[in-house]
Amino acid sequence: MILLLIVVQLPACNKTARSTQKEVKTVNIPEFSSDSAYVFTQKQVDFGPRVPNTPAHDACATYLAAELKRLGADVIEQKADLTAFDGAVLKSVNIIGSFNTKAETRILLFSHWDSRPWADHDPNPENHKKPVMAANDGASGVGVLLEMARLMGKNQPTVGVDIIFFDTEDYGAPESFKGQNTEDSWCLGTQYWAKNPHVPGYTARFGILLDMVGGKQATFFKEQSSVYYAPSVVNTVWSQAKSLGFGQFFVDQKGGGITDDHIYVNQIRGIPSIDIIQYDPNSKSGFADYWHTTHDTMENVDRNTLKAVGTTLMHVVYNEK
Repeated sequence: MILLLIVVQLPACNKTARSTQKEVKTVNIPEFSSDSAYVFTQKQVDFGPRVPNTPAHDACATYLAAELKRLGADVIEQKADLTAFDGAVLKSVNIIGSFNTKAETRILLFSHWDSRPWADHDPNPENHKKPVMAANDGASGVGVLLEMARLMGKNQPTVGVDIIFFDTEDYGAPESFKGQNTEDSWCLGTQYWAKNPHVPGYTARFGILLDMVGGKQATFFKEQSSVYYAPSVVNTVWSQAKSLGFGQFFVDQKGGGITDDHIYVNQIRGIPSIDIIQYDPNSKSGFADYWHTTHDTMENVDRNTLKAVGTTLMHVVYNEK
């Protein structure tokens, strides 16, 4: 009888295993195009530095909103006058594109799209008051998300996805400023949205920030605040990257901590969020040597890095149920 039971049960077990394998294979994950992400990055840079209150900023805002609409997103332009650390009133706009809007379970993907007004880390002091082109520090993250939007417009994931391009992130007080309490002078667009979400009571299962995700041979360590607020999300992303062969980009070690957009999404909106941000433990700033300089140009943006980040996120999003 025991032998008979084993013989009878084995086919059922094998059938279950085959069924499970089949279910895994049915997840259709569109292929991320690094060439397309690169073009989306280049188009932003072509406007020039996207500094608030400038024609280039206005033109790029129009482009980003139009692109998200063209790619199939439901778009909201959240406009606000935000006051900078120096009293300047900045005409700002957060650009929000939503996919699969009827889904209750949502994922938030975000990046800042503005440029820093001052290249205050430039090796040449004469450039400290010049704006930053922000090819990597801004445009690369938006480029990756626009490519993801293109793919989601054709084949929506099971969950809902909200893509937000936050404004006035990089208008933080320069090091030469002698004022007090300047930490919150950064990420003004994110702070505004976190207090005034585009949907009342908005929440998401988790959020992922992309910041400086296009640099050549970039490395992404596990940012400290990300590990504190959303350790499971960090582990999911880094494990997914490793399984896809991108372990050389997503380093399985803790990096530094930084005040970035994800801090306010965590603290104000209560959405567990992480920061995928380039980190160089051997540099003085912790970032690439062209960070906040006039040299943050397209020559430093690499398709291989864009592909590693974009492909990883596509797998993370499309595997969510």
